[in-house]
Amino acid sequence: MHHSIYDVGLERNAANHVPLTPLGFLARSAAIYPSRTAIVHGELRRSYQEFHQRSLRLASALVRAGVQPGETVAAMLPNVPAMLEAHFGVPMAGAVLNSLNIRLDAETIAFMLQHSETKVLLTDPEFAPVIAKALALMETKPLVVDVLDTLAPSNTTVGTLEYEAFLETGDPTFQPLLPQDEWQAISLNYTSGTTGNPKGVVYHHRGAYLNAMGNGMVWHLPDQPVYLWTLPMFHCNGWCFPWTITAYAGTHVCLRRVEATAMFEAIAQHGVTHMCGAPIVMGMLINATADQRKPLPHPVQLMTAAAPPPAAVIEAMEAQGFRITHVYGLTEVYGPVTVCEWHPEWNSLPIDQQARLKARQGVRYPVLDGLMVADPATLTPVTPDGEAMGEVFMRGNVVMKGYLKNPSASEAAFRGGWFHTGDLGVMHPDGYIELKDRSKDIIISGGENISTIEVEGVLYRHPAVLEAAVVARPDEKWGETPCAFITLKDASSVSEQEIIQFCRERMAHYKIPRTVVFGPLPKTSTGKIQKYVLRDRAKEL
Repeated sequence: MHHSIYDVGLERNAANHVPLTPLGFLARSAAIYPSRTAIVHGELRRSYQEFHQRSLRLASALVRAGVQPGETVAAMLPNVPAMLEAHFGVPMAGAVLNSLNIRLDAETIAFMLQHSETKVLLTDPEFAPVIAKALALMETKPLVVDVLDTLAPSNTTVGTLEYEAFLETGDPTFQPLLPQDEWQAISLNYTSGTTGNPKGVVYHHRGAYLNAMGNGMVWHLPDQPVYLWTLPMFHCNGWCFPWTITAYAGTHVCLRRVEATAMFEAIAQHGVTHMCGAPIVMGMLINATADQRKPLPHPVQLMTAAAPPPAAVIEAMEAQGFRITHVYGLTEVYGPVTVCEWHPEWNSLPIDQQARLKARQGVRYPVLDGLMVADPATLTPVTPDGEAMGEVFMRGNVVMKGYLKNPSASEAAFRGGWFHTGDLGVMHPDGYIELKDRSKDIIISGGENISTIEVEGVLYRHPAVLEAAVVARPDEKWGETPCAFITLKDASSVSEQEIIQFCRERMAHYKIPRTVVFGPLPKTSTGKIQKYVLRDRAKEL
């Protein structure tokens, strides 16, 4: 093997090589801005110094309680200060943070705690009934620590210890057990499978560090942002924002419950500059009543992901003073990894055209190495014409380690050296991707592919429509036809025929819903519409 002059006597050593980890962000911000407000929660204010010391105490207390490096510590918490402390304190103990989705049922929670071999569980009183039921289903139970909160609806406890007393057993001068290898796991996030058991997505310190940085780059974050926690921290570790905002020495404004009034109040009271949320959060803000609203102190940056927001929704948000950044990602890639980067020349386009551009999922984060739309079987990239559909593939350092204890699922996800997202989309000539559907949601009618997202986008333009979901309904002649499920705005009444006519004026005839059903839509615990439930309903119509 040929040796380059750059290989000899230029080895890695302790002076020039340190494993990447987001844990250093907190130590740095606490050292530079010890008295700056790091956390706001109701009347509570915590400085960066306190945030740092409490995280160290948590790490120390976990080690003293017998938690070994590489073991799991779970959190069943809303967006409260302890959840931020857990994002630093748990990995500082060398442990792995398992953020549980607080909307799940006891059986699923018990499965996750057992599958991850959780040693310690931090839990909020609001979820005491679910946790008590989950623990009853378990043979080996974790040590349970109750995190009491003055803003919780009740203070029912299920554990043997209370969080503040637990922290008292820890040492604020504890030396964090930083990773010896940046490939070491930092967190575990279960992704809700619509069928079968949820899969445990494993993140490493390197990916968490990089995506935390990527967030700051694509959002052009300023120093000291004021960030409102509308996105659940259990969701892809809050898209890595517990680490991002801390790196920028920003203020974390906690929010137990996402409601229009609470959001507008927090924005006005704390001068919130940035927030994230699924389209459902945008819906709450747009449809807020006059008495729920407060004027925005300045334009608020809102990063949104999940299903592409209909252009009409983006338009309404921008008109109200929210500046939308549209991103896309999955639990498997640390949250968002593509962004609809904006070109200044697009500002002169008509607003509806701008909204259409803004609804694209865009281009890769600087920290994602590869993004392509390709044939799912051959991995051959599609023609970038905005028409040819393929599966979205990603590769790079912000792709998960794999699925916990599930080598076959990991292998399938990484087949061919790319991560298979299962999302279908197109590549535009300018290199921007646009999602068209989940591979299981696409409607094939008379051999034509129909994007349910496109049909939903038209339905959302109807003034009476609050929420819309389109699924395939079996059809003898066409194989499948689109079936629309619609929730109307309060006090609106509109007929099936009017909806169909509205669509007929706006899209190709074969894409028009043949059936329209009115009523509430079934949702997952993360607020995503459960299309598989609707598909079953459509079959019975």
